[in-house]
Formats: sequence, C-alpha cells, structure tokens
Amino acid sequence: MPIADAELKLENVVSDHLVKDWTYFLPTSSANQVIQHQYYTISYNEEAEQADWVAYELKKEYVKNNDFKRPYFIEDPKVDSKSADWRNYKNSGYDKGHLCPAGDMKFDLNAYNDTFYTSNISPQLHDFNAGIWNRLEQKVRFWAERYDGVIVITGGVLNKPLRTIGNEKVMVPNYFYKIVFENETGKHKMIAFLMPNIKSNKALYEYIVSVDSIEKMTGIDFFSNLEDKWEDTLEKNTDYKAWIF
Repeated sequence: MPIADAELKLENVVSDHLVKDWTYFLPTSSANQVIQHQYYTISYNEEAEQADWVAYELKKEYVKNNDFKRPYFIEDPKVDSKSADWRNYKNSGYDKGHLCPAGDMKFDLNAYNDTFYTSNISPQLHDFNAGIWNRLEQKVRFWAERYDGVIVITGGVLNKPLRTIGNEKVMVPNYFYKIVFENETGKHKMIAFLMPNIKSNKALYEYIVSVDSIEKMTGIDFFSNLEDKWEDTLEKNTDYKAWIF
C-alpha cells in the first residue's frame, strides 16, 4: 500500500472512532473488570486494589477551573469485587493520588465527583503527587487546549514485589506512567512518561520513554486497535519535538 494511502486509511480510522467513540483506543485488560464511568474508563486490578490503567479523553472544552467543593473519597459502586477503602491510606505516609485527575474534570460537577472513587487512586508520595506528577498533569491540560483534545492513559506499574499499605494491602507502585495520544489535528502522535514515585525537580522531558517500553514493563497492550504498522511506529517513538513544552 502506498504511504499516502496508508496515511489516509489511518486518518479515516482514527477520526471515525475518536470523534464518535474514543473508547476504540482503550488498552487491553487482564483484570476482567473494565469499568466505564461517564467520562473515564478503568481496568481494576483486585489484587493490587487499584486500576491497572485509567483512560479518558480530555477535550479542549473540558479544561475549566470551576471551584467545586472537594468531596470525600468513596468506594466505586461499579467494582464487583469492591474497591479499596480510603482508610487504607490513613497514616500510611502516602497521598491518595488521582489517576484521572480531578483537575481534568472540572467542567462538570458529576464528572469531578466521579474522580473521587477509590478505584481511581493509587498511593503516591506527597512530594511526587504535588510535585512533578502535578506538573505533568498541568502539561497535559495545556496540550489538550493546544491540540484540540488528547487521549490520556495512566497508571502505576504493578509488578511484584511491591510494598503494601492498609488492611487490604493496597500495592504501592515504584513507578507511574502516563501516555498521551493526539489526533484531532490529523497529525497523530504519542508521548509517554515513566516516573519514579519520588520527589523530583527534573524537567518533564527527562522522563520520556517509548510506549513499547511501558508495554514491556506492564504487559499491557496500548492502542492495539491501530493498524500494526502505525502502532509500531508511534509506540517506538521517543522524540518529543512535536510536542510543545
């Protein structure tokens, strides 16, 4: 197939599904509990008592700064095996770190409140959560506005052995990843980050890795519905020049 035809085919496939249903790009899940909330989807890992991944579309118009009252964390009623109680985090030394950030869902009160399910949190050191991880979340919001929307997939690397907290033994990831896929402009690109769960003052671009490397660490197949040729090309890339920092 000529390159031009391949590009056209990808553009048609991506635009047809992203505009109508972004969930076409959801990763694979071995957890058998893929749960769709109104604005984000999770793959819940019962053994780890948290999500393998959380995925959502962050549209340009979603980036708002409404001053909603912060609710309490509650168990996710859609998790059949019951999501972890927030009390596991009490006096643990770890923050209840959002995977789908509350800050990405400030366009709607219900969307915002949905991010406070305990299925959407993972133990993060405070200096990491409030530091470089927060900087990355802000950068994703910047890209959502700049590129007229992005798809975000994020989670902790849950490879054992890991430290646990609380009576339910919530696993504490040593690393967290975030993958951003931009498609709205027709210039399809991905960027991925892998960060240790520690305080850091480094620049964000120092944590850029290939999506392939995250797949090898986690066993998760991201963007498997893309044509293999395009999936392979995009997931090997570590060049960040196409992304404005």
